[in-house]
Amino acid sequence: MSDRQVLGRLLRLARPERGRLALSMLLGFATVGASIGLMATSGFLISYAALRPPILELLAAVVGVRAFGVSRGVLRYLERLASHDAAFRLLADLRVAVYERLEALAPAGLERRRRGDLLSRLVDDVDELQTVFIRGIAPPVVAAGVLALSTGLLAAFLPTAALVLAAALLGAGLGVSLLALRLGRATQARLAAARGLLATEVLGLLEGAGELLAYGRVDDALAEVEAADAELVALERAGAWRAGLVAALGTLVSGGAVGLVAVVGVPAVAAGDLAGYHLALVVLTAMAAFEATSPLPAAAQELSGALAAARRVFELTDAPDPVAEPATPRPAPAGGELRFEAARLRYAPDEPPALDGVDLTLLRGRRVALVGPSGAGKTSLAHVALRFRDLDGGRALLDGVDLEAYAAADVRRVVGLVEQDAHLFDTTIGANVRLGRPDASDDEVAEVLGRARLEAWVASLPDGLDTPVGEEGVRVSAGQRQRIALARALLVGAPLLILDEPTANVDRTTARALRREMLDAARGRGVLLITHDLPEPDEVDEVVVLEAGRVVERGRPEALLAAGGRYRAMADLAAVGAPRGAEPRAGG
Repeated sequence: MSDRQVLGRLLRLARPERGRLALSMLLGFATVGASIGLMATSGFLISYAALRPPILELLAAVVGVRAFGVSRGVLRYLERLASHDAAFRLLADLRVAVYERLEALAPAGLERRRRGDLLSRLVDDVDELQTVFIRGIAPPVVAAGVLALSTGLLAAFLPTAALVLAAALLGAGLGVSLLALRLGRATQARLAAARGLLATEVLGLLEGAGELLAYGRVDDALAEVEAADAELVALERAGAWRAGLVAALGTLVSGGAVGLVAVVGVPAVAAGDLAGYHLALVVLTAMAAFEATSPLPAAAQELSGALAAARRVFELTDAPDPVAEPATPRPAPAGGELRFEAARLRYAPDEPPALDGVDLTLLRGRRVALVGPSGAGKTSLAHVALRFRDLDGGRALLDGVDLEAYAAADVRRVVGLVEQDAHLFDTTIGANVRLGRPDASDDEVAEVLGRARLEAWVASLPDGLDTPVGEEGVRVSAGQRQRIALARALLVGAPLLILDEPTANVDRTTARALRREMLDAARGRGVLLITHDLPEPDEVDEVVVLEAGRVVERGRPEALLAAGGRYRAMADLAAVGAPRGAEPRAGG
């Protein structure tokens, strides 16, 4: 995407705030106009007062100096208020839009992106766009208006000085700004990527601090952070040198212009073409006019960074949806049956299939265990069931209707998920349970906590439901975290529930007890239990064994054990204490 296209998109985004932006332009023009008026009347007043005219002849100039001096500060404040109000409103709307886009992409559309880079795009890159809205829209328009005002004013006194000023203003406002834009393009695009890399490295260092300490790799991790920081510092240093060069050039142009105006003004006074007391007015007017163009070169250089940041933001927002929402969604399903027919899914053309012709049916009130080695495609099937992904082939049906005919939000209201690493937010137990139903009462929360075998534990806490769980649930045990996640799913009331390795983070004995409690809590619902641990025969109605994305066995647990096939081999491994997931990774 070219710079022009990116800038065009940003300008279209600014349309909702065009009223405030227009007001900031008007106030900006009035501010610089007041500055020009202040300098011009001051120069005239001082020069003309030296001739000792009657005081009444100076009265208008005295009042003008006072009026321009007071109004200049007031107008500048109002201009800053209007421009920043418009910019921050636009940034707030854009940040919400980016987050909503992240929601639509998660989780499948974000799997190949690093969290630190996503955070940098959502925060730093969006913040960088204020350069466009604050310094890239109104100031050039204001500068054009000031050029017309100042040159028109000088033309009334000395046309030659007006031509000199016009040429200098164009050189400082347009020529130097284009040079700054060209110089900034060399590093600004790399700056945004360097900030994202540093954020990623720092986030990885903080999240993996325990493992790095345990394995003695802290120095290596710090070295990577330092390398990313050194690259960012080098780029910023180069940008600072270029910014200094551009600022010096702008000062040189403006100072030279004021000098030239004085050079052409003195002979005009000597020739009688310009009154002597008007010379200071002409020179000071030229000096004040550059207030409108002085910010433009720096803004142009920053604009390169803003466009690079915008390109990274648009790259994220333009990413294709992992699932396609129907143009006219079917009415929300009841959730009586979930069925897969010859389901096929492949993450990339050069990767093995994650699902390769899977048939599976889950009815409300039935329990189906989906077992198999890591990478067999179990979680892939769960993600299709929740419309995190769409199938490449075959069908996924909910109540006899293709999943892709429903809105994804409607599917997720009837198909619940408790993941292996259920995320708890850094808030209270009650707030985490209410995630899907914020309006649930304390009695309803207590009821689902009781079904998840947590009611007594919560009652024993001094703050009860208001007890904080800490960041990512660090203040509760792994089993408690899974039970809170289960209570959350139960509160939503989804008739079909997927338990994806809900006991993977606890020991085997605790896992069996926790799994049974979860299944009891979900009684009456259709439950798809994804697990490495083999369920007890009375816990499920059917077992489906998945390998390399294919169903290799299915049936009642006791029948599969008696058949002596793959399921029996898994049971024998479990009986001698083989670790979960010891089977070879089978792809998907």
